[in-house]
Amino acid sequence: MNGLLEKVEGIVIRTRDYGETNKIVTIFTREKGKITVMARGAKKPKSRMAATTQPFVYAQFLVYIGSSMGNVQQAEFLDSMRAIREDISKTAYAAYLTELTDKLIEPNTPAPFLFEQLLQTFLWIVEDKDPDVLMLMYEMKMYKQGGFAPQTRACVNCGRQEEIIAFSVMEGGVLCNRCRYLDHQAFHLTPNLHKLLTICLEVDVKRVGNISVKEENKKKLMGMSEQYYERYGGYFLKSKKFLKQLDMLR
Repeated sequence: MNGLLEKVEGIVIRTRDYGETNKIVTIFTREKGKITVMARGAKKPKSRMAATTQPFVYAQFLVYIGSSMGNVQQAEFLDSMRAIREDISKTAYAAYLTELTDKLIEPNTPAPFLFEQLLQTFLWIVEDKDPDVLMLMYEMKMYKQGGFAPQTRACVNCGRQEEIIAFSVMEGGVLCNRCRYLDHQAFHLTPNLHKLLTICLEVDVKRVGNISVKEENKKKLMGMSEQYYERYGGYFLKSKKFLKQLDMLR
């Protein structure tokens, strides 16, 4: 058996059953990016692997990496993220963030910054920070990872940084007052909303602290992000539909 035993730190972003007792687990790791491995016996109720291969778990995994699919040999909790799994609303946000990650991150390509962003987002969700703001910040960074982030610093048409007054999904970024005519459907941006949009794209989620965003601004940013993803993202996300249904029930 040619291969290596490696210790990786990661977050479980997807699991699926395989046979009677096994699971195939996708883990977003700090060291190797997204990897998919077999967890043998993980469906047995008494298996320690059953607990450490649940969605959203943050753990240290001892993984055998061969030429085909790797195997998890051992796993130790770093944070069970139980508070997320025990709350339907938190679960919905985490499920969306992990599905987005799974769709936009290439396998076996390290992305340590994004790993840190997802981990911190989960830790903030556990601490009851505003999940909508966290979601917006993570989404924008994932759009950047996917190569389709909007231009937020300067007018997407003429490059001016002054008098930014609109966000155009069609043009792929912000427009100044001179170029606003290019898209009559563009979202109107106040200076504050423009600043928030740039923060979502550029600021490390660790710096969120107690950031508070007015409800109306949050709704507008979420609408912009959603329309933008629908145009450029390319993958249907089941978990987003569930999140929206949950939002309607609030």
